[in-house]
Amino acid sequence: MVSSTKQDAFILWFKELTIGDVPLVGGKNASLGEMYQNLAAHEVAVPNGFAITAYAYEYFLDKTGLKKKIADMLATLNTKDLHNLQDHGHKVREAILAAELPADLKQAIETAYNELCQLEGNNNNEMDVAVRSSATAEDLPDASFAGQQETFLNIRGAFDVIDATKRCMASLFTNRAISYRADKGFDHFNISLSVGVQKMVRSDEACSGVMFSIDTESGFKNAAVITAAYGLGEMVVQGKVEPDEYYVFKPTLVEGATCTKDRQLKFHFRPIIGKSLGHKEIKMIYSLEGNNPTKEVPVAQEDRERFVLTDDEVLQLAYWAFLIEQHYGKPMDIEWAKDGLTNKLYIVQARPETVHAKNTSQILEEYAIAGHKPAVVAGVAVGSKIGQGNVRVLKDVNSIHDFKPGEVLVTEITDPDWEPIMKIAAAIVTNSGGRTSHAAIVSRELGIPCVVGTKHATTILKTDQLVTVSCAEGEKGFVYDGKIPFEVKRTNLGIIKPPKTDIMQIVGDPARAFDFANIPNRGVGLARLEMIILNAIKVHPLALLRFDELKDEKVKAEIAHITRDYTVKADYFVDQLALGVSRIVAAYYPYQVIVRLSDFKSNEYANLVGGKQFEPHEENPMIGWRGASRYYSTEYKAAFALECRAMKKVRNDMGLTNMKLMIPFCRTPEEGRKVIAEMATNGLVQGENGLEVYMMCEIPSNVILAEEFIKIFDGFSIGSNDLTQLTLGLDRDSGLVAHIYNERNEAVKKLISQAIKTVHAAGKKIGICGQAPSDFPEIARFLVEQGIDTMSLTPDTCLRTWVDVADYEQQLSLQLS
Repeated sequence: MVSSTKQDAFILWFKELTIGDVPLVGGKNASLGEMYQNLAAHEVAVPNGFAITAYAYEYFLDKTGLKKKIADMLATLNTKDLHNLQDHGHKVREAILAAELPADLKQAIETAYNELCQLEGNNNNEMDVAVRSSATAEDLPDASFAGQQETFLNIRGAFDVIDATKRCMASLFTNRAISYRADKGFDHFNISLSVGVQKMVRSDEACSGVMFSIDTESGFKNAAVITAAYGLGEMVVQGKVEPDEYYVFKPTLVEGATCTKDRQLKFHFRPIIGKSLGHKEIKMIYSLEGNNPTKEVPVAQEDRERFVLTDDEVLQLAYWAFLIEQHYGKPMDIEWAKDGLTNKLYIVQARPETVHAKNTSQILEEYAIAGHKPAVVAGVAVGSKIGQGNVRVLKDVNSIHDFKPGEVLVTEITDPDWEPIMKIAAAIVTNSGGRTSHAAIVSRELGIPCVVGTKHATTILKTDQLVTVSCAEGEKGFVYDGKIPFEVKRTNLGIIKPPKTDIMQIVGDPARAFDFANIPNRGVGLARLEMIILNAIKVHPLALLRFDELKDEKVKAEIAHITRDYTVKADYFVDQLALGVSRIVAAYYPYQVIVRLSDFKSNEYANLVGGKQFEPHEENPMIGWRGASRYYSTEYKAAFALECRAMKKVRNDMGLTNMKLMIPFCRTPEEGRKVIAEMATNGLVQGENGLEVYMMCEIPSNVILAEEFIKIFDGFSIGSNDLTQLTLGLDRDSGLVAHIYNERNEAVKKLISQAIKTVHAAGKKIGICGQAPSDFPEIARFLVEQGIDTMSLTPDTCLRTWVDVADYEQQLSLQLS
């Protein structure tokens, strides 16, 4: 029960507030007070400040007679008529701004501001502060009111604080706020406004951003996602810049985290599992000219091309996100800022994450493009859905009357003023912004596809052009011209029974891993490195190790640009490979993820940047220098050492010991022993810290000598593609003999059966990775009968096989009973 003194106060300091005070000071201020009081002991820094209470707002309306005036004005409101909405909103705001705050309220605000200045060592009573709106109904679990009201930065002096306070109060009746409340069924006078006055963090001299304690796209709970850009945080919140983005794996981050005597956080593991560089072309800083306290300026090119945060700062913020989430017991949406004068990090806001918090459905929706053509626009994908409609290009919010339901909104950027039409759009496409921009946040809440950060969508796309907007293809979102066919598969996960055979996945794209992990599985039986090397690294490892020996100057210049942030160019390969692998391994934690070491053929290696100088020409690379034979060879083992360093980083530095390793195309037991020794030389010791090493069983010799191979390795995974081609003596890349290729051939099945029996006799496990169990249900049944331990499949067929295998196991059980 709140005391009457607290209920009737004009001013309440953060140190007096808890999350239970939402009715008094709104969600934003109550949360700041909660953190200020309870998380300081855990080194979570929150700038000091106070709240001008909801009681003060009500007092203002009552004393000036505004409540009746506003009610009369809104009596003829029609939020479906945009002209009507704009007219009514403008009149209400003008009425509030024209009214004077009562003298006793003005005095209370001035006294509190002066006291804050004194507490922070500003004896001139001119300290700059942030003045933020905090509605008493914002950030409810089933409705996000965040962004509906205004924020004013770099406000200095009691007079300007009082003026900004009144502007915040008027912003309770912005067009977007009125419309949002009406749509959600909230009475305009059942919601009050508090105003927060908080010491400014000088992020204009450094950086700021937004972070979530879960992945906002997939709902993956084990990752904190941090965005960062230069200057004041409004640029990220408003989506005017594409910020840097970082992913941190929380379970191993907090394992062994300590605070030193000098109150510094130290981390045993450093699990940064994703980093992407944003454009960050502009920033908001303090303005010393005119009436506007802030201004936007360009960012220098050299600053755009480097990350805003250090790894230590990323880890600190992620740890704070974990602590805040743990304290509130729910996923959180958090704003942070770095003070450029002190180099200290601060939390300036925290609210519940609203999209995934209210999504309790067990229906898995999988969108997939059925046709393909070149995309006309690409950007950052928000969500995983696909939408279609006619384009409506709008230059600014004044043109929203032209928008029709079901159209695709294409614009530079959105803010809350756009929400009346966003909720009727088939999809949203913006030139600017990142995953935490306004357009991204609202589209997630509305459940519509959104592509942000496209740069040129408003000039490339034309009004009335029919397009397909796809966010179902990974981190990148695409806009296709015309109506492209797509499929939506819906599965009720609540009624699916798990099979006894472990159904695992085959994954090669780190960007899709969080989404794929939502599909029922028991881990990853085959994680491929090839896509990471092709897409994220691009450069041949020997070209990095022997950069000074490169003969092609054009290639040398390209590699120099790609690795511009690295003094030691080989470190680039290690870091990028570790980032890609760690994201896959983290997505399925604590289930095991078996990472197959690189299995490019020589012609594929040659196609990497700088690769032609280091690769031989082979007539048939499919059965040439690949897999194990590369790893210990004099010509390649230095490059293999980079792979080992990356895998060691994932296991030892990030703490992801659920990662196992697998050796492909190992022709003889002697090769197996040489590879195990080479791995140990590079710090990957079999059995140390639980490291298991598996072998691909894909050559007839692997089956014939299985008793010898299994003494060297911890388990087998049958590669049915290569095993079939080598058993039948054909090249699976040759169309001339493609009709002979058949994984159901009796010879192939006999080898599979023999391998399973031999491995089980040795007391070890064996699985299969390939499409045969999905493409041919009879193969899946055959494998179940043979007692295979795991089947690994691509995610698009994983669920179907999960169900089919469970059904067949039940049939077998009934037959035996």
